[in-house]
Amino acid sequence: SDFRIKCVQFTTKKMYFLTARAVPKSKCEEAVKVAIEVGYRYIDGAYLYENEEEVGRAIREKIADGTVKREDIFYTGKVSGFCSKSHHLFSCFFLCCFWAAMEACKDAGLVKSIGVSNFNRRQLEMILNKPGLKYKPVCNQVECHPYLNQRKLLEFCKSKNIVLVAFSALGSHRDERWVDQSTPLLLEDPILNALAKKYNRSPALVALRYQLQRGVVVLAKSFTREHIEDNFKVFDFQLTEEDMKAIDSLNQNLRYDPYQG
Repeated sequence: SDFRIKCVQFTTKKMYFLTARAVPKSKCEEAVKVAIEVGYRYIDGAYLYENEEEVGRAIREKIADGTVKREDIFYTGKVSGFCSKSHHLFSCFFLCCFWAAMEACKDAGLVKSIGVSNFNRRQLEMILNKPGLKYKPVCNQVECHPYLNQRKLLEFCKSKNIVLVAFSALGSHRDERWVDQSTPLLLEDPILNALAKKYNRSPALVALRYQLQRGVVVLAKSFTREHIEDNFKVFDFQLTEEDMKAIDSLNQNLRYDPYQG
């Protein structure tokens, strides 16, 4: 798929730059420009973030000044209004109809690839078993970090050639409106900090590197040049098999985003 080709083609390997709505729009626009200058080529966004105009303007500006070509950039958007607490809406019939509409968008050339977000194995199988399926999901974006490593879902996705994309890869989603503030802080974990000291890297870089070595695409959300550049250093070192097992042991099936289960 186009998604996989680009993951291999660019030096960014499997790092996305994640936009968000929790910052001023002007800061988001500047951050996207910095990310592209640093080397990020995958920009993750959504209509609900309310900043698509600013993100688009930043991308066009970096194309205009010669930093990148349009074909260098892979932008991920999201269709709103699909997720619902009404379980009947998530029936196989509804899901298959929705996916057929997405396939039509690809046939019309409106998108290069189509994927899903927050799908479990059962929901993925609904699509994969859809009669007359033309395009299977190229990716599944879910919460994933050392405290919620999604091992079984990752294994299933790999078996179906679906890329697992991790959001909240640093466990940084701690909005007090949704997240129990007593939950442990991932980046204060003793094992991550011991490994950070061993490699002379930050705990955040260790957590990101862990995902890359598992074959997971990670979303890196930053809004300062320092952090954007620092996250890109994730390709400068490699964890040992023993280190990977140590981080695997941290799994608690802990969700920082309770509404994405």
